[in-house]
Amino acid sequence: MKKDVIYHGDCIEQLRKLPDESVDLVFADPPYNLQLSGALRRPDQSMVDAVDDEWDQFDSFAAYDRMCHAWLSECQRILKPDGAIWVIGSYHNIFRLGVQLQDLGFWLLNDIVWRKTNPMPNFRGRRFTNAHETLIWASKSEKSKYTFNYEAMKALNEDLQMRSDWTLPLCTGAERLKDSAGKKAHPTQKPENLLARVILSSTQRGDVVLDPFFGTGTTGAVAKKLGRHFIGIEQDKAYVKIATDRIAEVTPVQDSHLLETKTKRAQPRIPFGALVERGWIRVGDKMFDQKRRFTAMVCADGTLKTSQNEAGSIHSLGAKLQEQESCNGWTFWHIERDGKIIAIDDLRADLRAENYAN
Repeated sequence: MKKDVIYHGDCIEQLRKLPDESVDLVFADPPYNLQLSGALRRPDQSMVDAVDDEWDQFDSFAAYDRMCHAWLSECQRILKPDGAIWVIGSYHNIFRLGVQLQDLGFWLLNDIVWRKTNPMPNFRGRRFTNAHETLIWASKSEKSKYTFNYEAMKALNEDLQMRSDWTLPLCTGAERLKDSAGKKAHPTQKPENLLARVILSSTQRGDVVLDPFFGTGTTGAVAKKLGRHFIGIEQDKAYVKIATDRIAEVTPVQDSHLLETKTKRAQPRIPFGALVERGWIRVGDKMFDQKRRFTAMVCADGTLKTSQNEAGSIHSLGAKLQEQESCNGWTFWHIERDGKIIAIDDLRADLRAENYAN
């Protein structure tokens, strides 16, 4: 199968030519089916550059649903067993897409609200300003071991867990591609930072990302920059030309180490007992939770014991003391070193780094 290529032609016909289980991720920005009737004008009577292209015209909801069922079915066939799909849409179509995804057996993971910092106003003043779009993220099946780079997303969000509402601006300024007449080359061009977040969160370096509605090639440009491969499908020859020229100018990140998004689960396992054996934590050291509600002493075998003789691993004892079913002992337990309170997870990270160095 060819990679880093744009296929010109009908989306469904081109998808049928791709082999089974050959791509890692699908990002799809299908037609919205806006059902516009008549021209849209601003208060000053100037025309709004709305999405009124032929590719967004459908005779009925049933016709739109048939088209979506066809391309989504092909994407499911093409995805690897542990692959995933992102679809983006407005209130006009996202709910219809959600039904199709579930009916086909995709397993919904999240819906993401992309809140636009600079949305187009509602010029008629008869509705709320439509200030967001919705992305649905789903794995190929309930059993898929999909990729999620949790730590990378947390790092992007100043070490806070990434939420499902993303505040990002529309594609404007120099990023907005123009045609020879100086007008927008594509009415629904997505910003690169939106695609970067999608691709970084759910792929690894070298993965293949398929975009069946390639447009002006934002998915391909971001994939190339981040060390991923892309396959694009686009029916409009003019868009193919724009996307080809755009992607040719992209310089990928050269240092492959900067593109690694390894999760903690992928890192070498270090048991708590290893910290005790190496002397990083000593037998008899007192450990406590961050709020100092609970304390326990470190035993020689790597277990913890309270003054009431409650004992267990860092995980089981933490759960028991909190009366919870489970507990991440690495982040729950803390220890004092040189007058500073640190999580034992930080000691594990230091030991892991030392092991790498050696």
